[in-house]
Amino acid sequence: MHYVLSKRFEKDFVKLPKPVKKRVLVVLQKFIDDPLDPSLRNHRLSGKWNNHFSINVTGDVRAVYVYIKNDVVHFVAVGSHSELYG
Repeated sequence: MHYVLSKRFEKDFVKLPKPVKKRVLVVLQKFIDDPLDPSLRNHRLSGKWNNHFSINVTGDVRAVYVYIKNDVVHFVAVGSHSELYG
């Protein structure tokens, strides 16, 4: 599994507190190693994020992605639940 980051994801990432940034990097590596790891709580989204998926970074922070190919995903946003879905 490989991933690419959108400009929005990169901008969102810069705004995160340092401990959350570290956690994002750990979670992205965990996702690459095993996208179905239960601790990621990987799930499909609906509504404005239809056809996208979300993984948990922390209790409130999520990373949103979409599949480009079978083995490549595009992370499009990262932020709190309310920032992304509110």
